[in-house]
Amino acid sequence: MMRLSFWLGLSLSVALARAALYKGCQHKVKESIHGPPRGWVKQSPAPPNHIIELKIALPQPNFSVLEQHLWEVSDPDHERYGAHLSKEETDALMAPHQDSVDAVNEWLASHGFAAEHLIRSSAKDWITIRVPVSLAEEMLDTTYHVYYHAESGDSIVRTTSYSLPEVLHEHIDLVQPTIMFGRFRGLKSTLHWAGSSSLASSPASGTITGPAGNQVDASCNNTITLTCLRQIYNAVGYNTSATNGNKIALTGYLGQYANIADLEMFYQYQNPAAYGTNFTFVSVHGGINNQSMAAAGIEADLDTQFALGLTYPTPGTFYSTYGSPPFIPDAMENSSSDNEPYSYWLDYVLSQPDVPQAISSSYGDDEQTVPYSYATRVCNGFAALGARGVSIMFSSGDGGVGDGDADPATQECYTNDGRNVTAFVPGFPASCPYVTAVGGTVNVPETAVFFSGGGFSNYFPRPAYQGTAVQGFLDKLAPGTYEGLYNPYGRGIPDVSAQAYNFLIVYQGEEGYVAGTSCSSPTFTSFVSMLNDARIDAGLPTLGFLNPFLYSKGLTGLNDITEGNNPGCGTEGFNSTIGWDAVTGLGTPNFETLKELALAA
Repeated sequence: MMRLSFWLGLSLSVALARAALYKGCQHKVKESIHGPPRGWVKQSPAPPNHIIELKIALPQPNFSVLEQHLWEVSDPDHERYGAHLSKEETDALMAPHQDSVDAVNEWLASHGFAAEHLIRSSAKDWITIRVPVSLAEEMLDTTYHVYYHAESGDSIVRTTSYSLPEVLHEHIDLVQPTIMFGRFRGLKSTLHWAGSSSLASSPASGTITGPAGNQVDASCNNTITLTCLRQIYNAVGYNTSATNGNKIALTGYLGQYANIADLEMFYQYQNPAAYGTNFTFVSVHGGINNQSMAAAGIEADLDTQFALGLTYPTPGTFYSTYGSPPFIPDAMENSSSDNEPYSYWLDYVLSQPDVPQAISSSYGDDEQTVPYSYATRVCNGFAALGARGVSIMFSSGDGGVGDGDADPATQECYTNDGRNVTAFVPGFPASCPYVTAVGGTVNVPETAVFFSGGGFSNYFPRPAYQGTAVQGFLDKLAPGTYEGLYNPYGRGIPDVSAQAYNFLIVYQGEEGYVAGTSCSSPTFTSFVSMLNDARIDAGLPTLGFLNPFLYSKGLTGLNDITEGNNPGCGTEGFNSTIGWDAVTGLGTPNFETLKELALAA
């Protein structure tokens, strides 16, 4: 017993000595930016007692192994196709080295944080703490300020540089919120309601020929309904199961609440068989389920109505994630200033043993406003989901090649690295190579819708599955086309597309029309969910990460879109063409053909 007490005392002394070492260790800059992005103006120093929720990312030394698993289980030509990993397996491959865990624990202990103060992710690769600004500034050797964005009226608490003790640099990948100035937003471009100037023109009668050679109601050129989408994408008559284990999910952020009364009214109009059914609500990071009619969210209503309406009776889930509230400088309470919310959603979903197999998100940000380190870590989380057999779709954006970031006066787009160089602005997370980015189309025959986000990532290199398709597009461009405005070696956006204009939804008790790639993502996800349904019924695993299948065996199941373009940044943008293009990707789904291909894969 005396020997045990001696060693315990010695261990405590060593821990205290190392904690003192961290506290006195010289800091070295970990990350910095030239200045706030265009539109943000530094104002007063942040209040010392303002609470920040710091997220600390520890390195993932085995991520390359997880990525290799992802490529193998997602490649229809590989012998391991469909052999998805378990939660425990992906956790192990994302876990930090114990040396990093110990080093960060000791550093946090030196600032008074006990184990019970730390919130750890399932893989232990993220640590979350709540601290006042004064302590964050001490820990990170920085100064936080309030920054104001004139166009939106938002204020946030951020800094342009932060430091860590030099001995911790190899044990910490990043700390946020620090240098991230993103304006995370829903991707809807236009909204008009019945009784006001509608997007739709006068109704049409008769039929027209759809991309699969089938008949489509001519009215679908004016108003998109559930029936239209099933006709256009050749899924009339396919019935999904409510009991085979297949599930679909939608994400909601920024106070976007899916209103059940609106959903019921939508079902009455467009899918009476679904009337009386609902979705599973899941709160993430304090997300709430406000069912007052005035709180209904356009994005949330659109997503749930069309995705759940198309896939009924497949069980649906709506994730409500709290995050990214604007800082209110004059508020008396010490409200927290949160991170961009993908990391919170990923923390939650990756901790669950059972995750819906097809998930759509109609939200995004300008890639350049999300620090590279943070974008990479979030993207890695999507890779883990893909390895577990989850298909993740993201809207590609609503600003064409500019993704909505053009200067209001000149319509030109600029880098935010201090050089103010004119450049196209890709969107994130659509630029992540482990998700399926969905662009937009309009009308039958389909053409690219003018706002369809597309282009090339400046963060992520072109993945192998895109090699032939994307290079073929680049080879068709006239020499010098937009030279210097985009990265020809980057991951191409989007991968696929779907209808994105004139969607008839119910919002706050009224019918109205909405447009945006926020329409196309849940639409494409619905047909992916139907493919999963067919594979499960056939005794096969779900599709998981889609892109290797879509760019190979699934290619003939997509309708190539060859007309239209996506203007932005003072240019006409890229043109749709034969094969993959940076406007509509590989094209839109032909469900019956895709089903045959998916069952044969």
